[in-house]
Amino acid sequence: MGTDLRLPTATIVRPDKDRFLNEENPFEAMMSRFDRAAALLDLDPGIYQVLRHPEKQITVSIPVMMDSGEVKVFIGHRVLYNTSRGPAKGGIRFDLNVNLDEVTALAAWMTWKCAVVNLPFGGAKGGVVCDPLGMSVGELERLTRRYTAGIISVLGPDSDVPAPDVNTNERVMAWVMDTYSMHMRHTVTSVVTGKPVEMGGSLGRREATGRGCMIVTMQALQQLGMPVQGTTVAVQGFGNVGSVAAQLLARQGCKIVAISDRTGGYTNPTGIDVDAAIAYVQRHKTLEGFAGGDPVSNDELLTLDVDVLVPAALENVITSKNAGKIRAKIICEGANGPTTAGADAILDEKGIFVIPDILANAGGVTVSYFEWVQDRGGYFWSEATVNERLEDIMVRSFRDVLALSKQHRVNMRTAAYMLSISRVATVHRLRGIYA
Repeated sequence: MGTDLRLPTATIVRPDKDRFLNEENPFEAMMSRFDRAAALLDLDPGIYQVLRHPEKQITVSIPVMMDSGEVKVFIGHRVLYNTSRGPAKGGIRFDLNVNLDEVTALAAWMTWKCAVVNLPFGGAKGGVVCDPLGMSVGELERLTRRYTAGIISVLGPDSDVPAPDVNTNERVMAWVMDTYSMHMRHTVTSVVTGKPVEMGGSLGRREATGRGCMIVTMQALQQLGMPVQGTTVAVQGFGNVGSVAAQLLARQGCKIVAISDRTGGYTNPTGIDVDAAIAYVQRHKTLEGFAGGDPVSNDELLTLDVDVLVPAALENVITSKNAGKIRAKIICEGANGPTTAGADAILDEKGIFVIPDILANAGGVTVSYFEWVQDRGGYFWSEATVNERLEDIMVRSFRDVLALSKQHRVNMRTAAYMLSISRVATVHRLRGIYA
């Protein structure tokens, strides 16, 4: 007689899928999509309850001696949403807008993102409420080290592996790694990813998220029978993700007709010289003053008549207010949460093919996984090997989501959530509940 792997039953309370208390609340947006996928999967009520709650939410006070001699106390968060499939994985961001709701939503997103590309990771996220642009290098280092010390009980290659995020970078990861290593009394390179290559970072990591966006966009064009050559693309956000995606799409034969950053954007119907734009940003730090196109606002860029739109900047830029004006045939979500839950149905009605964030920008965490593997094995791969293995995973994941989308006649976002939730739920069923 087989073992019954089902969890004890519980009552499922599902919010009205058409009601959004706050369209731009990231946790509500994530949970509304989770609920839709869970209902379609007919998810076991007990597992539904488990997956609706984060495993750990940590809030720490971070006293820092500022350069002036004044002591300031900052607030930091770290959320481990689910670790059933492996160590928690997720970035650390430094920003004034960091709050526990946002960090929890992003940790949940990381859970589904790792599962949709079938990595042996769970999801986490961290953040510190601060203005890093107004802090010196010394102040940022002291902040990072004290924050690391505050959450060190959950960190580790087998428990929680941070990475860079908004306003953090390789240098911040080096500080996290060094602080953790000093406490462990030996060097532990695999405690973080996104490190400098000299410290065990992976080749190809910086370009990985943008490269992943390019790969899945190529798959979408193929699926829709659209030619790559001459396909018009608008990219909102010209940071690491947007600039790399634009550059690689241009190399495939696409025509990049609009780009933007926080200072505004530029459009050129004959095509923007992406390499020139990247060089301009390297010299001037922003796109402001770039002479390669006519000015266009960030809001206007979203509604341009293009084949592909890549929102690679901020959350909540496509909402129920502007979704009806979107004219792109494909949206590739390079940013986390660029589309609100309230906009999903509008985009569906317009027949827009959306490659959801948990799939589209999973290239970054995939190569972070490669970095973790290389650090633990002490053997490092060539950039060509990294890129080849990244393409294999992104193509396979796109096709898995597409197959589920067709099977259940749902959009790609719902299919991606269904695939990831089913993978996490399967592990919970197999592991059972420790009592």
